[in-house]
Amino acid sequence: MLLIMRINEDTLLEGEKVVLVPYNSDHVPRYHQWMCSPELQKLTASEPLTLEQEYDMQRSWREDDDKCTFIILDKQKWADPSIPEQECMVGDVNIFLTDPSDPSLAELEIMIAVPCYRGKGLGKEVTRMMMCYGIHKLGIRKFEVKIGLDNKISIAMFKKFYFRELSISEVFQEVTLGVTVNEALQKHVFGNMDFMLQREYGKARDSRQATFTPLSL
Repeated sequence: MLLIMRINEDTLLEGEKVVLVPYNSDHVPRYHQWMCSPELQKLTASEPLTLEQEYDMQRSWREDDDKCTFIILDKQKWADPSIPEQECMVGDVNIFLTDPSDPSLAELEIMIAVPCYRGKGLGKEVTRMMMCYGIHKLGIRKFEVKIGLDNKISIAMFKKFYFRELSISEVFQEVTLGVTVNEALQKHVFGNMDFMLQREYGKARDSRQATFTPLSL
């Protein structure tokens, strides 16, 4: 089985509106602020954690062989080195391996945590980028998503990526959608993949920090 979380520990993915970077300890305070929101707890089926528990969770994700997590950054903000990376954060995206007997099957989760960034096409761009990364770097051939039945916008978005309904859970009030990767999907959704640039996160972060050196009084 691929060590999928560690494979992205120095990977930066750059799109048109967003930059995806590995989830590290510097991101935890802002992430914790998000997850104190009852709305996001409901959307992500999460329990509230203390800040220390959130740090423990981040460390466990870094070491998890079955999970790949990126933090979503606002590319326009991130391009300004005077803005700390934590202030560029707008959400996160995860790929989970859900079936130990089938490492080509993965569940996809996307959260746009900052309300003012919703409805602007970021979710669609992140979905495209993460599916492409999953296919070409992790060997994923089947994707599934679980979405609340009342989240019509997300359901419609994934259907644009050829996801189809697999099952409905009345108990959890959610629908499971899935898609199998084939040649037609890759051609129509991903094309020649010129919509995404992959770089080394450490070098990009160091370069960004070196560009902005605050004046000392």
